[in-house]
Amino acid sequence: MKNWKIEPKDSKTAEYIDLYWFLEKTQNDSSSKYPRMNPDPAGHLILSNPRRYYQYSNKSFSQSGHGNHLILPHCETITINHSQSFQIIGIKFKVGALYSLKIPTHNPILDQVINIDINTIFHPEALKETKILMQKIDKPEICRDMLDKLLGKVIISNVEDKHSKLIQKIIKLVPDIPLSEMASELNCSKRTIERSFLRVTGFTLKQYYTMQRLDAMLDYLYQLNKKDIKWAEIALQFGFSDQSHLIRYLKNSIGNTPGEYTKHRNLIVDAYGNFE
Repeated sequence: MKNWKIEPKDSKTAEYIDLYWFLEKTQNDSSSKYPRMNPDPAGHLILSNPRRYYQYSNKSFSQSGHGNHLILPHCETITINHSQSFQIIGIKFKVGALYSLKIPTHNPILDQVINIDINTIFHPEALKETKILMQKIDKPEICRDMLDKLLGKVIISNVEDKHSKLIQKIIKLVPDIPLSEMASELNCSKRTIERSFLRVTGFTLKQYYTMQRLDAMLDYLYQLNKKDIKWAEIALQFGFSDQSHLIRYLKNSIGNTPGEYTKHRNLIVDAYGNFE
C-alpha cells in the first residue's frame, strides 16, 4: 500500500481545498476489503482510471459506478468496496467549499456519491489533464501543482455570497470558540449563524462540532494499541459526561459500541492511516 497527502501550494486554491491525497492498494495488501468512512462534513472528489469500479453503501443508499466520482458530505458512516486493487487521487474540499464552487449545485446535497464528468466542472481539457496526472502519482509535488492549476481555473472566477463569507469566519473559530459564544464573537444573532451554516453546508453547527470531535477522537484512537484504550479516560478527554454517554455517541455516529470498534478496527483511518 502506498499513500501520501499534500496541501495546495497556491494560496487562492487553499481557501477552498483542504488537501490532495493519493492511495494505492495492491492485491497483496491485507487491509480491510470493506473499510468504512466516518461522518464527514467535507466532500471528496475522487480521480481514478475510467474503468475502475467503485461501490459505496450504508443503511440509506447504495451507489456504484466507474471512474471519477464525488463523495458528498455525509452524516452517516459509509462502507466502501476496496476488495480490488486500485490507484486513486482525492481532492478534499474545505467545509462549505462545494456550495461556493457550485459543485455539483449551489444547494447542498448530503449522503450521496455521484458520478462526475470533470470536464463539466473544470474545463473541456480537464479529463486529458487528469490522465496525465495519474501518470505522476509517485511525485506528490507535481500532482499538487497540476491540481492547483486545474482547480485555479474554477476558483479564480468564483464570487462569495454573504452566507459563504460568514461560514468561512465560523470555521476559523471552531473548535476554539464554544457554540454558545459564537454569536457574540461574530456580532450577529445565533439564528443568523445557524441559518447560514445550514444553507451552505446542509448541516447544523452542532452536527459540525460533533463530527469534528469524532474525527479528532478516531485519529487519537488510531495511535493506540487495543490494550492501551481506556474508554473512561477517552470519555473524559473528549468532553463526554461519562462512559455511557460515549457509548451512545459512538453507536449513533459509527454504528459500533466502543467494544465493537476495538474488536473490528474497520474504519478508513484504521485501514490506511490518517492519509486524508
